[in-house]
Formats: sequence, C-alpha cells, structure tokens
Amino acid sequence: MLFRLSLLSITTLAGAAELSFNRDIRPILSDNCFYCHGPDKNNRKGDLRLDVREELIKLGPQTLIERITTTDADDLMPPAESHKKLSAKQKDTLKQWIAEGAKYQPHWAFVPPVKPKSGNSIDDFVRAELKNHDLQPAPRASRETLMRRLALDLTGLPPKPSDEADLNDFIDQLLQSPHYGEHMAVGWLDAARFADTNGYQVDRDRELWPWRDWVIKAFNANMPFDQFTIEQIAGDLLPGATLEQKIATGFHRNHMLNEEGGIIAEEFLAEYTADRVETTAAVWLGQTFNCARCHDHKFDPFTQHDFYAMKAFFHNVPERGVGIYSNPVRTNAPPFVKLPAPELEAKIAALNAKLKPVEDQLKGLAAGDIEPWAKKLATKKIDWRPLEPQKATGGDNPPQIADKAVLVGPQETRANNIVINAKLPAGKITALRLECSTTAPSASFQWSELKVGKTKLHAIDATHANVLDNDRKTKSVLSVGPDKPVQALFELEKPLEAAEVAISIGVENAGGPSQWRLFVTTNATELIAPASIVTISQKEASKRTAAERKQLASFRMAQMPEHRRLSEEKAALKKQIAAAEAEIPTTLVMEEQKEMRPTFILMRGAYDKPGEKVVAATPAVLPALAADLPRNRLGLAKWLVSRENPLTARVIVNRFWQHFFGTGLVRTSEDFGSQGEPPSHPELLDWLAVTFQESRWDVKKLVKLIVTSETYQQSSRHSSDQSDLSNQWLSRGPRHRLSAEVIRDQALAASGLLVEKTGGPSVKPYHPPGLYEQVVAQRDNPKATYQQGSGDDLHRRSLYTYWKRSVPHPGMLLFDAPFRETCALRRSRSNTPLQALNLMNDPTYVEAARFLAQRMIKEGGTSIESRLAHGFRLLLGRKPSKQELQVLAAAVERSIKDFTKDAEAAKQLLSFGEAKTDDKLSAAELAAYTTVASTLINLDETITKE
Repeated sequence: MLFRLSLLSITTLAGAAELSFNRDIRPILSDNCFYCHGPDKNNRKGDLRLDVREELIKLGPQTLIERITTTDADDLMPPAESHKKLSAKQKDTLKQWIAEGAKYQPHWAFVPPVKPKSGNSIDDFVRAELKNHDLQPAPRASRETLMRRLALDLTGLPPKPSDEADLNDFIDQLLQSPHYGEHMAVGWLDAARFADTNGYQVDRDRELWPWRDWVIKAFNANMPFDQFTIEQIAGDLLPGATLEQKIATGFHRNHMLNEEGGIIAEEFLAEYTADRVETTAAVWLGQTFNCARCHDHKFDPFTQHDFYAMKAFFHNVPERGVGIYSNPVRTNAPPFVKLPAPELEAKIAALNAKLKPVEDQLKGLAAGDIEPWAKKLATKKIDWRPLEPQKATGGDNPPQIADKAVLVGPQETRANNIVINAKLPAGKITALRLECSTTAPSASFQWSELKVGKTKLHAIDATHANVLDNDRKTKSVLSVGPDKPVQALFELEKPLEAAEVAISIGVENAGGPSQWRLFVTTNATELIAPASIVTISQKEASKRTAAERKQLASFRMAQMPEHRRLSEEKAALKKQIAAAEAEIPTTLVMEEQKEMRPTFILMRGAYDKPGEKVVAATPAVLPALAADLPRNRLGLAKWLVSRENPLTARVIVNRFWQHFFGTGLVRTSEDFGSQGEPPSHPELLDWLAVTFQESRWDVKKLVKLIVTSETYQQSSRHSSDQSDLSNQWLSRGPRHRLSAEVIRDQALAASGLLVEKTGGPSVKPYHPPGLYEQVVAQRDNPKATYQQGSGDDLHRRSLYTYWKRSVPHPGMLLFDAPFRETCALRRSRSNTPLQALNLMNDPTYVEAARFLAQRMIKEGGTSIESRLAHGFRLLLGRKPSKQELQVLAAAVERSIKDFTKDAEAAKQLLSFGEAKTDDKLSAAELAAYTTVASTLINLDETITKE
C-alpha cells in the first residue's frame, strides 16, 4: 500500500537503502512509543496501538508523521512529560519507513530460527559482516596468548608451564578437566541466584551446595542441555526419579526465603512463585516477564494472564511463604531430601537399637498397677517441718528475715540468686516445700536449678507456675498475687543429712515484695504429691475420669526411680540420634502437592486481590504446550527445549558466546524483547541455535565450535582502524577484565596454594574482620558472625566460597560479582581503585604473592632473571621481555638490600595468611621476590583476558 508524503520528503529519502522494521524501526517505536501505545491494553493512551500494523493503518500513517514533526507542544509526540525526544535522524527514518509502505515484521526472537544458506561456519558469517563494514579480521593470536585465553575460558585457571600439546589436543584436555565444569558452573550459579543463605533480614544458612555440585558434574559429564533443563525444572516428576534428579530441582529453591516475624505467608508465597516465573523467563526465554506481573507488558506481547498462567506451573510446591522448619535441628525449610551418609546412618541405626529396649521397659512400667501406690498416697500424711532461716543474702535488693520467713524485695537485675542459710532437722531430708505470698499486685520468681548445698532439686509441682521446657533444662516461673499464695514442691536428687545448709534460688521479682517460707520432710519421696494428685488418689478407682486416670498414672511414672532412670536414658539416646540426624546433609528440592493449588491473576500484583482463575499455560504469543505434554513443570520443561520454541536455543547459545567473547551477539542477553538490542549477527545467531539443536544440545561440541573458530583465535590487539572500537563486528579477538572468581583462582593456582578438591559444602576463606558485625542480626551470637575456616578451606576455588546474601564476600563484589538475590545473566565490569587496593592488601593475594615468590626461588633456577621468567610462565603463560626483566631484576636487587636492613619489615610482609612458606629461605630474599610477585599479580595483563 502506498501513502502520500510531500514531494520534499520523498526527495529527501531518495537513494536510501530499504529499511528493516526489526533493525531500524522497532527500536525507535519501542523506546519512544510503546509505553503508551503498545501491548498494555489497560494503560494504552488514545486507544492507539503502534506495535500492530493494522492499528497504524486505521490511524493513517501520515498522522504519525504529523504528530512527530509538529511544532504544537500539545500535539507533539512523544509528549514533553515523557522526557523522550526523537532525533532528526530518527524522524527521517520513520518518514522513509512510511514512504516504503510501513512494512512490519514479527519480532525476530519469536520467529523459529532456521539455518541461513549463506554460511556454514562461524567464520563465514563473521567475515561477511566484516566485509559489509569494510573491516579486516585481525591476525591470529600468538600460541602463548591462545593457550592462556583457552585455559582461562575453559577452566578459569592459568595454563601450566608443561602444557605444550597441540592446540586442538590442548582444547580437548581442557574440556576433560574437572575444572571445566567448575568454571562453566559460575555463570549458571548467577542465573540461578545461588547462595548459602536465605536472604532478607534474618538471612539464615541453608543447604543447597549439593545442587551446585550437581551443576558442576552435569557440565563435566556434558549432559545435553535439554536434559540439563528438564532435570532442573522437573527432575522430581520424571518416571522413577533418582536422588540426583531430585537434587537438580534445587534450581528453583535458590530464591530468597523470608523468616521475619509478622510477615504474611501468602504474600511471600506469591513472591517466591513470581520469582520462579521471572527467572525461568529470563534464563530460558530471554524475556522480562516481571513487567507483566502487575499489568500487560508495555513493550512486548505478553499479558498479565500469561504471567499467572506461567505461575500456575510453579504454584503447587508444598512450601510456606514463611521459613517454617519441620525440625529445629535442620537448616532447610521443606521440601528437602537427605543425602546418603552411610556412617551417620549406621550410627543412628545402632542408637535406635539401644533405644528400643529402653522404650519397651518404660511401656512395661506404664502398664503396671498403680492402685497400691494410689491408696498409700490417699492416706499418707506428710510430716512437713518448717525451717528457720539463719541468714539470707544475694540479689540487688538484699532479703530480710522476719518471723521465720524470708522477705524478698523487688529485683532490678533480670536474674539474681537468693541464698538462704538454715538449720536442718535430724534425719535424711528427701524433699522441700516452698511457700510464697505477697501483698503486692503481682510478683514472680523463677528457678532453673535449685540447690540445697550441692544437692540438686527436682520440681514435683508448682501451683500457679508456668513451666518452660527449652530442651535443655526446665525453667519454672511462680506468679504470685495477694489473692493467690503459691507453693512449689521439690525432691532432692539424693537424701541429704546435714546440720546446716545453704539453699540457692534464682529469682526475678516483677513487682514484689514477697514472703517465702521453707519446709522439709524425711518422708518417702514417692508419696509427695501436689494437692490435685492427692485428691484424685482419694477417689475410688471406678469413679475417676479418663483424664484423671491419665494424670495420676503420669505423675506416678515420673516419681518412680526406675522410670526416671529409663526416661533419662531415653532422652539421652534421642538427643544423640537428633544430633546424628542433624549432621546428615540435606538439600532443598521441588515437589508436587497431591491437590493442585488454584492460581488467580493478582490485580496489580497484590497477593490479597485475586482476580480471574487461570490454568498452567505457555505465553499466547509463543507456541502452545503440545497436547501430549502434561500441564505441570515437566510439561513446561519439555516445551522450553522443544524445536517449536523459537527462543531457548538462541538465548542459550548467546550466553555461551557471551562467556567467551565478553558480550553476546545480542548484547542484552537478559532481554531479547523490544527493549533489548537486536543481534549484531542475526544469521550467525540462528545458525548457532539450529546447530546446537541438531547436535542434540551438545554443550561441549558448541563450546569447541566457538573456541576453534578463527574469529575466537584472532589477536585482541586494536588495529589502526577505529571503526569497530567496541568490537561489535568481531574484527579482533576478545579482551576484557577477568571475573572475580578467575582473578582469585588464578593467583592461588600460580602460587601453588590452590586446593583442587571438587565439590562439598561451602568454605569460608579470608574475610575482613568486623564486617559481619556491622550488618547481620544477632551480633552477639558467634554463629551469626563470620567464622573463618582454616587449612584447605582458605584456598579452595572461589565458587565454593560461602555466599551470604546480606554480606557477600567483599573481594567478589569489588570485581562485580552480583549479590545473588535475583537472577543475573551478565555481569557489569567496573574499574576502580578499590580493586587495586584489594589485590595489593587482601591476605589472599599477599599470601599468594609469598608462595609465588617461593616457587620462583625454588623452581626457577639460581639467577634472578630465570626466577622472574618462571614467575611470568606460572602467572601469565609467557616469557618476559628484556625490558621487563631489567626493571624487575633491579627491583629484586634493591628490595633484598632494603629488607636486609629492615628485618622487621620483611617479617611483617611474610606474616600474611596462615600457610607457611619454607623457613629455610632467606627472609630478605623471599620478601623481595614477594614484592615483585605482588607486582605481577597486580598487572593489567594479569587480570585481563587477551
């Protein structure tokens, strides 16, 4: 269809190349128009939609041109309040587009990829694009540069000096290294928001490291990416799911979990399920679904209905919105699975074997006849003899003695001990009675452990008392008022025979004063009981209620020495069993409830404003879930990696490209939508996506395809041609600063300190002291602060570093590692002075410099030059230049003289870190080489992949 434009406009556009809607027009409309005139029907202005061609035709394309070129402020588009303004070039582009017929295209990312006919390798597509931009590819990088680049890209570690194999063989060796899986896992941990704590204010520890180890194993085993996807999203739903497949589902338990008091469970359950939708959309579809949580997406064709239909896939996990723990010794909120622990399981079985006969004996005692005892209790009178206090001390308001009573005043300190000295009557004392009264509105006192001399007392009864059992000891609180005097009965742990004794009672007086009187008896302990129990015993057995019979029997059992002994033995065994069970590692997993939770669209995203009910479904703009797929997480996972889905293969190969080149073919790797950047090499992206699918999602094959390309193996040096400054057209090899993990691991590896153990619980290496205390809650709790590890824990690979969301390791954050509170698909790269300060002063790097210096001395020969050359090979994988050797050799000689004169300075430098270097080496010499080694670790070349 043709449209009328002024002759001047057509003349202006004459000779221009035909425009592409996706490349040239969509970015302009998306950035400036779609917010008000896009997919979001509920907030669309003027009932005008510009993301659909038919709507533009209704408006009249000429009207669009008039509105963007008018000088009338009221009619101008975009309006001034939007703070958007079209440039003259953008206006001319839109004019040309209208003149060419206002052709639309479906968004490129939503069209299934097909293999272009114009190329058959990475280099074919790159060379074609270079030719289009009058660019020449850079020459091949040197062998030393390539070996270091490959080693860092595939394993995150520097090449070893002995790595002299053929380059292709070298690549194969790296792909088979266990360090390959470790390095490739780091980006996936960012995407999955992996951490060792729950986040939010409490930020309690969790166990999810087995999932991290599963990811490492999957990369090392070259698990096909479609299976990698299915097991992480729905491994528990696979037929005959294995433990490993269940562990894989920890991917979607990595979200934060709130344990704060007063939160609403339903609100945070909505948060967790929304997080899973947003993460799934970002990781596999490259889409910003969080925009559709409260309303239709303003830029892309996703509705609020689409969001909640996706949520329905994740809304059936048996979890609470609040961090509720089924067992106080466990650190994970259900659902979780226990991991195999043969030694602990054997220990628990042996303890249970000991426990069973104890429980059987207790049942036998409980089944015994209590009537003879009840009859004695009903008729026996206890001879309680009053004690005469001689002295009373303690507390911050000293007690007084008056009329054979102890008067205790208000106590300001939370807990005090009152000690009463009294004479005992003749005979073996077996029990004590404490009576308390007050004239005040209220008073209280408590005890956790009473003693008569050194003999402990056991509470038999405490009228009007609150008894608190905290699993370690019983703490009773007597509440006293003017209308309710109270008494407490105590049994002595063993009979006491003495003339005089000191009775110690813990007290917390809330309103005092109170008056205490003490009585003792020599009667048999088993006949001492509270009045309520005596009253029940005086009834005829046939007239007691079931509750009374149970109460009587329970009290009798508690008073029997044999029952008490067996109960204590049972409690001790159960405590050992609980302790052993607490040591069995667990990991968070996904599970399905038997009954589906209903899912509703939440109006404006508010958890308490449900709207229309929805069922699990894929976004309407994308292919529907196949009829043979279940409407659960397993169906979703299989749909994500189906050939019908146009997004996943593109999104994933783009992120692998980003891993190796620093930037994806789609620069906005987290956003393949209208607001994201279009691909720099669209045909290459599609070719890689289809090739990946045709290889049956073979990750190592894709990786090798990239690293063996001439494009990847180019020199990264800038040419004199400045037309590709950002390397958008891939006219040279990748060059960018290394990630936080690689910078640290490289230093450890070159120094020889790196512990190459794979997997296991996270570790706590060196950390700035006092940092946790400034951030975390419960600062007075040692477990809430950073407890630095020792030995191997100090030198494990960085991906095993304990990750606390509220205080991530500062050495990682300085080099742009994310906080891991949400999904992160690409890291920023900053360049700050703090990074240099960290590399020069952090104990990790100073210690690494010391051990690198030791290797230079012990392995590098006898001359300064050969030792320096060895340091270069260990860290940079190359030989130093003559000029570099001259500068550094002079520095070594000068430093040896300085440290010989200042032995204390040498000692201080060599004191960093816990690992010990060879004490036979000269301190001055080692300190000198340490200084040079630190310089090497700080080089731009060292922290950069070239």
